[in-house]
Amino acid sequence: MLASDELLTNCDSFSLDRAEDLCRRKKPAKALPFLLKAMEDGNNLDAFVQAAYLFPLPEALKALENAEAKGKEGLKQLLGATCFDDGSEEVGKYYSILETRPYMRVLQAQVRLYFEAGLFGKSSDTMIEMLRLCPGDNTSQRTWLGSMLLCAGRTADALSFVKQWLAHNRRQTPPRGGTIFQTPSSDCLSPEHEQALLKRGDGSMLHTAALACFRLWGDCPVARQYLRLAAHANPVILTKILAKIDKPRNLNHNPRGFNGPEEAQDYLWLTQNLWMDPVVWEWANNDVDVKQALLKGCSNTNCGAVEQSVTQFKRCAACKDAVYCTQECQKSHWKVHKPTCKQQKQIRDMVRAYQKGKPIPDGAHMASADFANGMSFINWA
Repeated sequence: MLASDELLTNCDSFSLDRAEDLCRRKKPAKALPFLLKAMEDGNNLDAFVQAAYLFPLPEALKALENAEAKGKEGLKQLLGATCFDDGSEEVGKYYSILETRPYMRVLQAQVRLYFEAGLFGKSSDTMIEMLRLCPGDNTSQRTWLGSMLLCAGRTADALSFVKQWLAHNRRQTPPRGGTIFQTPSSDCLSPEHEQALLKRGDGSMLHTAALACFRLWGDCPVARQYLRLAAHANPVILTKILAKIDKPRNLNHNPRGFNGPEEAQDYLWLTQNLWMDPVVWEWANNDVDVKQALLKGCSNTNCGAVEQSVTQFKRCAACKDAVYCTQECQKSHWKVHKPTCKQQKQIRDMVRAYQKGKPIPDGAHMASADFANGMSFINWA
């Protein structure tokens, strides 16, 4: 027979699993009773996280702050009283230690909800703490922190942070995940560094660097340099800004590739309001080199037409990649475009099936990886 505490844990685990399933099926009202049951075990931190997204914002933040306190106390009992202290065996290895993951997920939820509440300073401080605990950034806080520091008015810190992650020939993770802030320089990047960023620069960080430089020093060479690099790395971001397309209403939860449209949506959800400041927008819009990088040519190779304004041409509704100046060009190019278009559609169908827990289409393969305690685990589907 199971001991009472083990039975309670199993019951709470069942309640959380049931609640998460109902949330995935968009039935939050039915999920809430199961979450409240799971939350009776104060150590069930994931139940607090899931419930926070169903509560009104003030109650959600209180629930997460309560979960943070419980999680911290629980980890001290499990790992030792010094497990949050700098220099301890654990700090720097959080998330790779499996027992710390629920606590880190609580902090991650706080980051988002503090942002939605307009508490940009608290959101930034929470990410800084997460990077102190896990400088390797298993939860991808580095893609958000620069934006959040800008929102909090900490422009110099935002630039210092992204420059550490974008550093030329960086071989190691920046100390404390890049959160030892330094006074940034207005010097331009070297040609070698610029070429390296053209090949593999993070679009979100490059946009943050450009905006931070403009805020600090105005229309200066280094701000324009970062802006051109940003437009090259992820043109979706500036395309939507200059076209004055409405800010995304939500984050994009789809699987993503490096510098893809999903990352662009998340960056715009966080930062687009800052770019729509008339002074900032005019600065970006008046950069001739950036505009040329964003203007697309008609995908019909027999046409040669080029946009005169951002997003002038219409995208293929199926693949979202090809653009055409007219319907006539699209129709005449269909035989050439059809194989690529079909392939892109198959990839999207595979991703949707994976997200919804449905069978992967025949012939398709997906892989996921996890890393813990220095070991890697790769799962094929």
